[in-house]
Amino acid sequence: RRALRPVARLSHSVIGISLSVATTEPGLQVYTGDAIDAGLIGLDQITYGPRSGLALETQVWPDAPNRPDFPSAFLAAGDVLHQETVYQFRLR
Repeated sequence: RRALRPVARLSHSVIGISLSVATTEPGLQVYTGDAIDAGLIGLDQITYGPRSGLALETQVWPDAPNRPDFPSAFLAAGDVLHQETVYQFRLR
């Protein structure tokens, strides 16, 4: 089992909020929503567009099954996967 380690920190200096992410997973996938069409209507009729959101997804490295130089993503029948991810928000 891998140790929990910090992988990302986001902050907004004006608002004074920050998000820290720590995980036992070897990778972090970042999705910024760049491909969202302008004018997308979401919940409560709020309009969204490119870069309207952010996802930080802890995981094994993409293409790991095909790359022996990457950390293994193999999980055999009967094996149990244990992973931990902590998202911590702070205000000044």
